[in-house]
Amino acid sequence: MSFIVSPEWVEERLGKPGFSVIDASWYLPAHNRDPKAEYLAGHLPGAVFFDHDAIADTSSGLPHTLPAPEVFAAEMEALGVGSDHTIVVYDGPGYLAAPRLWWMLRMMGASDVYVLDGGLDGWRGEGRAQETGTPAPAPATFKLDAKPHRVTSFEDMREIVASGSRQIADARSAARFEAAEPEPRAGMRSGHMPGAKSLPSSSFAKDGRFKSPEELRALFADAGIDLSKPVVTTCGSGVTAAIITLALETLDHADNTLYDGSWSEWGSRDDTPVATGEA
Repeated sequence: MSFIVSPEWVEERLGKPGFSVIDASWYLPAHNRDPKAEYLAGHLPGAVFFDHDAIADTSSGLPHTLPAPEVFAAEMEALGVGSDHTIVVYDGPGYLAAPRLWWMLRMMGASDVYVLDGGLDGWRGEGRAQETGTPAPAPATFKLDAKPHRVTSFEDMREIVASGSRQIADARSAARFEAAEPEPRAGMRSGHMPGAKSLPSSSFAKDGRFKSPEELRALFADAGIDLSKPVVTTCGSGVTAAIITLALETLDHADNTLYDGSWSEWGSRDDTPVATGEA
């Protein structure tokens, strides 16, 4: 199933009842960018802003951990986003943080959720309309239908690594995966979970456009991922892992979960096994 929509598709629906657009831009500290300030300076007409760091379980000690379902639903309603809406999420470059919110929305109870191909950069590059400031949200109801079984916990991940019960797909760069370069967050060991496969998030799109199903299948095959078997996705902090999840779901792979703590949790502990070098 395709969850990717074109700028033309979105433009035709802007402003219609039950159609919500969310700017889910987020960047690593090294990017030195302020996504909220960029949103206020220019975004898709009617789009609201989702703050990954604020709408999170801030008590976890980990970056942007999933919030409690009730908290997520309340935040969506405050933004005017209903669970029965057709929802389009986007970010700056196309496929960095938007898939994370796409995954969260579907995991919490929304079903009609898509990602804008090309992101805001592509939208702007085609000269399409933008607006500034923050729109006033309309009343909306987000009815929860949470699917906690789609989230892998630390204890689940420890069992998966020990038993090999699921294939592990890691979205970090190959250099971070192999421990050829250090992690961008302080206090973490370098390397990967034993048995993991490297599937860098940057390989799923070209020039901001998501690759075709045929190209996606080849990516998984080249990485040694069997699409007939269960997969858990992971990355640095649970954001770009959702890009792999998006690719899996595009290929109708349903038996997949996302390790929310990802390397921020695994790599910061001293009681977890770590491997280095190629997969």
